Amino acid sequence: MANVELTAADGFKLGAYVAKPKGDAHGGVVVIQEIFGVNHHIRAVVDGYAAAGYVAIAPQIFDRVERGVELGYTAQPDFDKGLRIAFHDLKIPDTLLDLQAAIDHVARYGRVGVVGYCFGGLLTWLAACELDKVAVASCYYGGGTAKEAQRHARCPVMMHFGEKDKHIPMSEVDTIRNAQPDVQIFVYDADHGFNCDERASYDETSASIALDRTLNFFEKHMNFDPDSTVVMPR
Repeated sequence: MANVELTAADGFKLGAYVAKPKGDAHGGVVVIQEIFGVNHHIRAVVDGYAAAGYVAIAPQIFDRVERGVELGYTAQPDFDKGLRIAFHDLKIPDTLLDLQAAIDHVARYGRVGVVGYCFGGLLTWLAACELDKVAVASCYYGGGTAKEAQRHARCPVMMHFGEKDKHIPMSEVDTIRNAQPDVQIFVYDADHGFNCDERASYDETSASIALDRTLNFFEKHMNFDPDSTVVMPR
């Protein structure tokens, strides 16, 4: 577990949190944050993917606006700040450059999967459509994805939504289904943010099922086998 500095193609430098497995690496996973920054929960998600055998990284994509943003889930000012940075202050083309830098960083360990939550779910879809070296992607409750549903993914994609999510109505999920018949879409008896155990909307059963599906999806499309692992430095 370490904090590293990435350099995007335009020269911008941003921070990132990285965790490596104890043994050999099956490949790399880029974890894309919610609107709350690379906070305690996102670092825990990165640690979880490292425990599953991947070199995992969470780029601090808010650094172009404010460095080191970490927000909580209960205070309204935190929510308002995260929403403002994500949907008003950030420029998506710049953010994609930062995500590409994170992908490139872990690509040395093999194929790369991308997973993202909330705002990060939308960015995961955009990464699957626009960025290089992405072998597979899993999007969790990505708000705004329906507006980008006509894009064409360059890799296999899986999406997870909560049926009780007032931010993403089932009509938007249907829009995505109709536009993207090859995307695997799963709907859970849960609310927005069901994967985060630090939110009131956390649903352990749904989170566990979605994680199992994601890990199996990554294993399948990253072609993991014992001969494809990269030996990690001791």
